Amino acid sequence: MSELAFFDTNVVVYSDDAGAPAKRARATALLADHLRSNTAVVSIQVLQEYYVIATGKLGVDREIAQRKAELLGKARVVRPETAHVIAAIELHRLRKLSFWDAMIIHAARVSGAAVLYSEDMQPGSVLAGVRIENPFATG
Repeated sequence: MSELAFFDTNVVVYSDDAGAPAKRARATALLADHLRSNTAVVSIQVLQEYYVIATGKLGVDREIAQRKAELLGKARVVRPETAHVIAAIELHRLRKLSFWDAMIIHAARVSGAAVLYSEDMQPGSVLAGVRIENPFATG
């Protein structure tokens, strides 16, 4: 694994989702491979959303979720600046994306990631120079 891979929140969340065992196994393996290879990328937004969803919807213990956020924070982390927000607003306006998806796509772009793992976006498409892949798609 040599190319940088950006992880959308939904993929990170699935790594803790006992209700979706196949997705949990896939997300956990993919994250572990990229963390080991130092090719995993997340953003501050992903860390925040992960914690809120994991402790809320999934019922993950807060201390465990904090430790996972700390582990993910050892990956490459995109920290948004004002210019990133403006660029995401442009993506949002011009590509008719949700603002939050535009923030994720822009963060992936500025990180230099070749791929963005996400279940929520159109797999196979290229947005802002980043290839979208659904790691849970079969076939």
